[in-house]
Amino acid sequence: MRAASLFVTCLVDLLRPEIGEATVRVLERQGVHVDFPEEQTCCGQAHFNAGYRAEAKALAEHFHNVFEGAEAIVAPSGSCVAMVKRHYPELLGERAASLAARCWELTGYLRHVVGVEDVGARLEGSAAYHGSCHLQRELGTGADPRAMLAHVRGLTVTEPADADQCCGFGGTFSMTMADVSTAMADAKLERVKATGAGILVGADAACLLHLEGRLRRQGCATCVMHIAQVLDHADRP
Repeated sequence: MRAASLFVTCLVDLLRPEIGEATVRVLERQGVHVDFPEEQTCCGQAHFNAGYRAEAKALAEHFHNVFEGAEAIVAPSGSCVAMVKRHYPELLGERAASLAARCWELTGYLRHVVGVEDVGARLEGSAAYHGSCHLQRELGTGADPRAMLAHVRGLTVTEPADADQCCGFGGTFSMTMADVSTAMADAKLERVKATGAGILVGADAACLLHLEGRLRRQGCATCVMHIAQVLDHADRP
């Protein structure tokens, strides 16, 4: 039996725990034994991006200690996985190589380790897909969530114009450049609305929280779902 440790990420843990729960159920249905190391904390991405390298390194050291023995580390976030894979080598040197090789975004793990694209999911409706920057540009794995969505029964998936354009969140960018961040989100959502889809789906909670906030402020009832939640609709209409 395959085994994986869930790296739940800060935003999912604190704001959208249902995404983490859905991730576990999806993995377990594919025969993966999932454990949750309770000692895990932030990956340090926010600190790293803001230039606090010493603080980011301390968090990377802790992450390494917590997950060192894991067969695989799976997260419902391309953003945090990109931090481990792309930037931990800058902080931890050679020690990061093994860790990075074992760290996976959920859909990448399902496709390339478990070897499955069809998890038996069913969700009736139409969805617009948002491709997050970290999946596309840092990990280069934007095809993985698309491949998984293509097998969801009953779901018609549409890609808005410029589907992979940034939503404007960018972590602390959304606070330091709030006006620009908001304008980028609104531009993205105009293209989403033009598809007529009733669901907005993506693979990063940060992007989805940002876009959902703008949708609610606009009084729009579009349903926002993480891909783990979509895939969790297994064998249920």
